[in-house]
Amino acid sequence: QVQLVESGGGSVQAGGSLRLSCVASGDSHMPYITTYWMTWFRQAPGKEREGVAGLATRTGSALYADSVRGRFTVSQDNAKNTLYLQMSNLKLEDTAIYCCAAGRSIGVWSRENYYQYWGQGAHVTVSS
Repeated sequence: QVQLVESGGGSVQAGGSLRLSCVASGDSHMPYITTYWMTWFRQAPGKEREGVAGLATRTGSALYADSVRGRFTVSQDNAKNTLYLQMSNLKLEDTAIYCCAAGRSIGVWSRENYYQYWGQGAHVTVSS
């Protein structure tokens, strides 16, 4: 069992920046994030959850949704077992609850059914 805990959400004006963190813990057999593919998802009010940024933690290769490419950066700190999402030039439409997820065998990275473990979410509100 793996627990994921996000932090770093908040309110920011359009054009601003935030960094989200996701700390993984609890799996005594596979304690490291490099065991998993990890992805940031978000769900805006009235919309379906969407994959925002995924990371192949063994290689460091990242994939992004078109809506955030060039503005968001996903990264990892293996020593801290932590996944990050640096969000810059935030837009009103980035307002959502952001969750990190971990999966062991991923097909399409942005499809939530591949992920076994989920965090509780962090609220991000972007205002004008």
